[in-house]
Amino acid sequence: MASLLSTTLNTTARLAPGLVGRAAFALFVRPLGRPAVRPEEAGVMAGATTGRLTVEGIPVTTYRWGEGGRPVLLVHGWTSRTSRLAGFVAALRAAGHSVVAFDAPGHGASGGRATHLRRQRAIIRLLHAEHGGFSGVVAHSFGVLSTFFALREGIPAERIVAIGGVGEFEYLLREFRRSMRLRPAVERALRHHVEHRLFAGEPGIRDRFDARLRPEEIPARILLVHDADDDVAAPEQSRGIAAAYGDRARLIETTGLGHRRILADPGVIAAAAAFLAEGTPEQDAPQAAAQVAAQSPAELSAVAASAVVR
Repeated sequence: MASLLSTTLNTTARLAPGLVGRAAFALFVRPLGRPAVRPEEAGVMAGATTGRLTVEGIPVTTYRWGEGGRPVLLVHGWTSRTSRLAGFVAALRAAGHSVVAFDAPGHGASGGRATHLRRQRAIIRLLHAEHGGFSGVVAHSFGVLSTFFALREGIPAERIVAIGGVGEFEYLLREFRRSMRLRPAVERALRHHVEHRLFAGEPGIRDRFDARLRPEEIPARILLVHDADDDVAAPEQSRGIAAAYGDRARLIETTGLGHRRILADPGVIAAAAAFLAEGTPEQDAPQAAAQVAAQSPAELSAVAASAVVR
């Protein structure tokens, strides 16, 4: 099926680039299925208060753990869902943070079949309007690019934890072209569709698609965690962000965790929670970090599961 689609797009690209751009875009923004909530994630997810937003006519499921202003925002990756970040919810709740999250369109419990940067930006804007500025963000994979794109709009977040992140939209285009064995003309048509159709009337949009450019627009401190064996997002993506943000960025490179197992690694979760605890008032930060480090995974899950907001 993929071979037939590739052949059709490649053949048509020269004759009808507009049509090919729309067709390629429809494939590009559609996730590969909807993974289910895993048993080890169910307790944390049961502790969430769920909500509903509507973006471009699509119902979007949101989650909240705890009350209070300036929560930590979680942004999951491609063909994923919020539940994959359950370990971070537990650790953040144990440290006293409130947490908000969402399943992107076409993912998890949300409606629709596809998502893209414009929809991700709209959701994060709505959550910001509802909850105020974020004390921090934990994002994975495509969620990293979505986060940097949205925060350029003046949405405040003091700290960003970017795990297995994609930093440039062009990387996604190149990987899509490679995986589908598409000709350069198809990639050009897809890029034109995104820039001139999806984001019509937004000058300079291409620069905003790259987390490395104009770092002054995002004054947050950043922790990047990337595995050397990541076969989905190349480690160079996080290295590029770290280089662009200089002293404001810290990079941890792991081995043997890949692109997805890194999200359940206790060391990665503890490092993220400790980094976000540094953003709390000075007298509370060491205590919060120590509290997280002292909790077992089972204890952290119990804390998050008990945080149902009525």
